[in-house]
Amino acid sequence: MSAIAEANVLTVQNLMAAFGGESNAHAKYTAFAVKADEDALHGAASLFRAAARAEQIHAANHARVINLLGGHAECEIQAVDVKSTLENLKTALNGENYEVNTMYPDFLAEATERKNTAAIRTFHYALEAEKTHARLFSEAIALLAAGKKDSWLGETREFYVCPVCGHTSETEEEQERCPVCNCPWERFEIIR
Repeated sequence: MSAIAEANVLTVQNLMAAFGGESNAHAKYTAFAVKADEDALHGAASLFRAAARAEQIHAANHARVINLLGGHAECEIQAVDVKSTLENLKTALNGENYEVNTMYPDFLAEATERKNTAAIRTFHYALEAEKTHARLFSEAIALLAAGKKDSWLGETREFYVCPVCGHTSETEEEQERCPVCNCPWERFEIIR
């Protein structure tokens, strides 16, 4: 990290932690989607794939800011421990809740204190998407725990992911732009 200005060292460390977390979440959710499909929970698999794509977008955004600040984005992808789809949903929810309640608020506070607009933007984008992921994972857990496999969990479902910030929606929203980053709706990716 020798090319990083002293004022940005902590911000880059936070970005690296977020980059590693998002990269590993992408790998984890991709594996969880395979298990959900095996369990005939195709809607849950669609949700995992959409969240995985959003995490990939967050990692790429974090990597760009790391590089901008003189660092080099790299991380180790951990082995994924795939369990039942219900357990995988709970694992995913725990990760999202940590990001929403602890990690991103702390990282945003530090970047805001340093007035690092690029870091503020990438952390904000990720935080907003993680809030939606937590809500969707909570909904899926409640349905599966109640035995409602005939709900949206059982059918392949379309999710819409913003290619700029990773905002994830389960409905084709009646708006022209992403509510987080203002990206035109027609650029959203449809994930099944």
